[in-house]
Amino acid sequence: MAIGDCKDRSLAAAGRRRIEWADENMPVLADIRAEWEKTKPLAGVRIAACMHVTTETANLMRTLKTGGAEVALAASNPLSTQDDVAAALNEEYGIPTFAIRGEDNETYYRHIRAVLDTKPHITMDDGADLVTTLYRERKDLLAGVIGGTEETTTGVIRLRAMAEDGELPFPVVAVNDARTKHMFDNRYGTGQSTIDGILRATNYMLAGSTFVVAGFGWCGRGIAARARGMGADVIVVEVDPLRALEAVMEGYRVMPMRDAAKEGHIFVTATGNRGVINGDHFALMKDGATLANAGHFDVEIDIPALAAMAKERREARPNVQEFVLEDGRRIRLLAEGRLVNLGAAEGHPAQVMDMSFANQALSALWLLENKGKLERQVYSVPEDIDAEVARRKLDSMGVRLERLTPAQEEYLSTWRLGT
Repeated sequence: MAIGDCKDRSLAAAGRRRIEWADENMPVLADIRAEWEKTKPLAGVRIAACMHVTTETANLMRTLKTGGAEVALAASNPLSTQDDVAAALNEEYGIPTFAIRGEDNETYYRHIRAVLDTKPHITMDDGADLVTTLYRERKDLLAGVIGGTEETTTGVIRLRAMAEDGELPFPVVAVNDARTKHMFDNRYGTGQSTIDGILRATNYMLAGSTFVVAGFGWCGRGIAARARGMGADVIVVEVDPLRALEAVMEGYRVMPMRDAAKEGHIFVTATGNRGVINGDHFALMKDGATLANAGHFDVEIDIPALAAMAKERREARPNVQEFVLEDGRRIRLLAEGRLVNLGAAEGHPAQVMDMSFANQALSALWLLENKGKLERQVYSVPEDIDAEVARRKLDSMGVRLERLTPAQEEYLSTWRLGT
């Protein structure tokens, strides 16, 4: 198997220490790994992964390898790689990893192709770049692929569009749709880590600021809640009437982006769509308006339009680019418009990624166990896997559940009992 490509292999020891630190806070994944050490359920299976190369991902890769899989990993975002983790995976754990923080687009796709060269049986994606590259460029490999998993909302949207067009080449499990993923990772993980990235990049005080959140899905809910908790006046921008109504009922102001653009100090996009903040909005913003993106791709903020409007562009701080417009107003863009929680911070806490990556591991095993039985469509994580992850997490926290009595079970299963 290929030996991987990373920035500096001498960082491996430091990376291993951080991976082990994260592992202490990922008890569900550790529990699965301990079981798989004995049973080797993935023996002989080749898994190609395209995910954020972080300490938490490293522990998922370790778990898959412990289960017997041959694993290769590429980055799913040029700015999300932690170079010491990539070095440790290559040098300390023997998992070929192709990832360099800040890599250009050509290198990014060269790394994805290197992972595909391992001829995977299962793909593991975060954003669907692995699957789409496989489908466009390496159709010769499709016959050997059992199925895949997808981690994030944006990737699930792309894969469902492929399925709708009849182009999805194999079954894919939407790990993002697991309740133990989107209700916790997206809401609590994204909420905390997005604010963390903004604060690390800017050192702003959020209290007293006007904070605009575009999108009120699970990620947007978490971001809005954390910003309000720190004293910000939060405005929500939404296109979906039910989500907008929920935001109003939660006490947020809701309005179109054209109106919010005039009021906001800090803007965060979390929609999975493109052009959410565009040139019309930049023209209305206050001097010093700060823009961040929490969606997977860097298309939610129209960066080319912002660059075209600017007479000067400079680095104000690490991970902060300042665009000076013709009238002297400054608009600041964090982490190049890429995922701010990974571009300017360390991503989600290990405690919440524990559940997401437990779903990844168990879903990969489910695909193997159901080889040949599945259609070329996007599947939700089976409910028994979702419940198992929740039970394991509660056990690790020392939380015990109530149990139904036989009489209660009977009451819930019959229509005969009533008033």
